[in-house]
Amino acid sequence: MYDSVAPIISKIPYDGFFVEYDDERSGGFEPWKILNGSKATFVVGLISTKNARLETQEEIKQRFLEAKEIIGENIALSPQCGFASVEEGNCIDEKVQWDKIDLLVSCNDFL
Repeated sequence: MYDSVAPIISKIPYDGFFVEYDDERSGGFEPWKILNGSKATFVVGLISTKNARLETQEEIKQRFLEAKEIIGENIALSPQCGFASVEEGNCIDEKVQWDKIDLLVSCNDFL
């Protein structure tokens, strides 16, 4: 998904790039290897706010470490977007939202 835009976006002098990677359509992290060694922080959105499925810490860890291997040390973890990114909202109740935030916090062990 990011193959054609990553080379262009990476030339913009930003301090950080927030990128969605919560589903299969996002593809791999290879397009962003151009950021390896740059001062910009790559913020990888691995926790979905689009559905109620709670990812496992192991799933997040595996994808995060995969991204880190390609992008380098300037990497951070976040949800893929906000929990109310459209007016109608997403079909995620408040408990699941907090569970996903707790998951994000628990990932601090390997960040």
